[in-house]
This record gives sequence, C-alpha cells and structure tokens, in this order.
Amino acid sequence: MTRTQPANDTAHDAGSVAALHALVLQSLDDDQAQETISIPLEGKSSIADHMVIASGRSSRQVASMAQKLAERIKQTTGRSARVEGLPVADWVLIDAGDVIVHLFRPEVRSFYNLERMWGFVDAPVAGTA
Repeated sequence: MTRTQPANDTAHDAGSVAALHALVLQSLDDDQAQETISIPLEGKSSIADHMVIASGRSSRQVASMAQKLAERIKQTTGRSARVEGLPVADWVLIDAGDVIVHLFRPEVRSFYNLERMWGFVDAPVAGTA
C-alpha cells in the first residue's frame, strides 16, 4: 500500500524546515556561539535546505552547544539528530535532516573553511543579513 501525501504537505514541510532552522539559530544564539552563518542549500544540494556554521571558544563549549542543540531538536520535533565528533569536539556535525550544523573551534574552522567551499567568501552572520 502506498501513502498519498495531502496537497498541503509541501507547505507544512516548508514551515517545519523554517521552524527547525529558526530553532537551530536561536539555540546557538542562546549558547553564545560565535560567527554564526547560515548558507541556503535549497536548489544547490539535496543533502539539506540549510547549512549552519558556528564557532565555540573551546572544545568544551562546542560539545555543550552540540548536546543542547540535539536535545532541543528532540524535544521540539520528536526526531533525533545525528551527532558526530563529540568525543574530541574540535568539529561537531549535527544532522537534523533539513538543517545541517557544523560547530567548530575557531582554528579548526579556519583550517577547513567550509564557507569558501560553498562559495560564501564573505558569508553574512545569521540574523544580520
């Protein structure tokens, strides 16, 4: 048996993606993430609609932000985000489905420079553009 989707499912999905994106940005702001940027991926990549990149001042802060964000996503959406890189916490990846989050220590972020790879040399800080 195949499942048919309601006609308004696309609008609901767009709303839930926007809500998830807002939740991610708010959580990072609450936890004092630094240099947070959001890169829109819709139409550019099938991996997600948004990629958020932010820095923490230390591995401890990066790990704390990642754990809190994963908990907030679970509480709000009921879905578990996949988290990679927590033991060392130099670079933690949080895959929340439609929103992918990269949390770095500043030196590691400079080394990998994901913003440049995605064509955002002077990427705007989230919430200011």
